[in-house]
Amino acid sequence: MSQNPNSQTDFYNPNVLINLGPSHPAMHGTLRVMCRVNGETIEDANCEIGYLHRAIEKLGEDKTYHQWMVYTDRLNYCSALNNNIAYAMSVENLMGISVTERCMWIRVICMELSRIIDHIICVAINALDLGAMTVFWLLYHWREEAYTMIESMCGMRLTTTYARIGGMSYDLPDNFTERLWKFCEEFPRALDEVEGLLTSNRIWIDRTKNVGTISKEDALKFSITGPCLRASGVDHDLRRDRPYYVYPELDFDVVVGSNGDVYDRYLVRLEEMRQSVRILKQCNKKLPQGPLWVSDKRVHIPEKLEVYSKMEVLIHHFKIFMEGIDVPKGEAFTCVEGPNGELGFYVVSRGGPKAWRMRVKSPSFMLFQAFEQSVKGGKIPDAVAHLGSVNIIAGELDR
Repeated sequence: MSQNPNSQTDFYNPNVLINLGPSHPAMHGTLRVMCRVNGETIEDANCEIGYLHRAIEKLGEDKTYHQWMVYTDRLNYCSALNNNIAYAMSVENLMGISVTERCMWIRVICMELSRIIDHIICVAINALDLGAMTVFWLLYHWREEAYTMIESMCGMRLTTTYARIGGMSYDLPDNFTERLWKFCEEFPRALDEVEGLLTSNRIWIDRTKNVGTISKEDALKFSITGPCLRASGVDHDLRRDRPYYVYPELDFDVVVGSNGDVYDRYLVRLEEMRQSVRILKQCNKKLPQGPLWVSDKRVHIPEKLEVYSKMEVLIHHFKIFMEGIDVPKGEAFTCVEGPNGELGFYVVSRGGPKAWRMRVKSPSFMLFQAFEQSVKGGKIPDAVAHLGSVNIIAGELDR
């Protein structure tokens, strides 16, 4: 077949459309990024969400306030304790409940352990994606140590459902203080080893420096929060700037980067783990005795021994769990400094045991919307490095 020399048909088109995800070993969850590549260079990208949508927010309007607690575990399942507590805080604020002093300190311990676990996952898997397997095994050992402590607190490791509206499901075990001291003394040595393996490593620097850069202006424009915002040079942390619980009594530093690239995000998370250890040491030292639960009968779950022996207490127990607690009309938005950024719960009540509206402000949603712009002009391997450093969790992205 002869060809028309004046034909405008392209016989060679360098642009190829490829899918990164949703089923790919390098994708952190069910994320899909459609990329237009020219060789190894990503010229354009389009992110798509919804592959893990489980109607969690709508379930929050169908379940009672206590029943929905288990769904918060499934948001950012890398730091379930943090989700439990943030949600409980929101309902407590709506009801005008202030938890006890001991409960506050325990909740801060839980949130900082969650931060360490989440940062371990981010740094370890980011390193693994780039070929540094030793770092993965080294850090995951300490992740399991932290999970063992959490298991001693509530009987669960990953999806904990530890918090309760007005208290916690269990008090700390007798040997918890000693175990936490041991963890706080030994874990920083592992961080020193990671620094020795990565921070000055020429290969690691080449793969992460000036890769996946998010400028300060872009970070603010895309409403990015948490370590990724601080790595871009914005000094903002809710624990200090809008403090809650006992954070005003604790001494810690807010870690801020300057370049906003993969390397800076790694350094920020590494130092934040050290600051979390610093906070845990202070909590362990200052942890007060006293009641774990508020005395408010609307939410106070009776002790099991009394449930088994007193009819009135048994009825009260059943009313809380079968009918649900009665939350007055109103609305409340409560946010905390989660491991990946600002995590907020917006609850609207029209009275009764179920929320009229339940919404979750998840940091991963903001991070994913900035991803497609950040990877343009970079290479495919750089997109993998960038994705691992922002630590998008599909469970809270899709909700």
